[in-house]
Amino acid sequence: MKNSDIKKLISQYKETIMKQRKKNTDSFRLSEKLKEIEHRYYHETGRTLKSDLGDFKEN
Repeated sequence: MKNSDIKKLISQYKETIMKQRKKNTDSFRLSEKLKEIEHRYYHETGRTLKSDLGDFKEN
């Protein structure tokens, strides 16, 4: 997986979290999408997405 694909996964993850925080959303569908994104990220990089995002915020 290219770096650009990984960046797309990260942006999809952040976008989905923002959608999930809004009212009147299908939270089950969005949580399933988040799990899928996290799984793909872990499969490709060997790291968890949440820990990597925490590292990005610290820098």
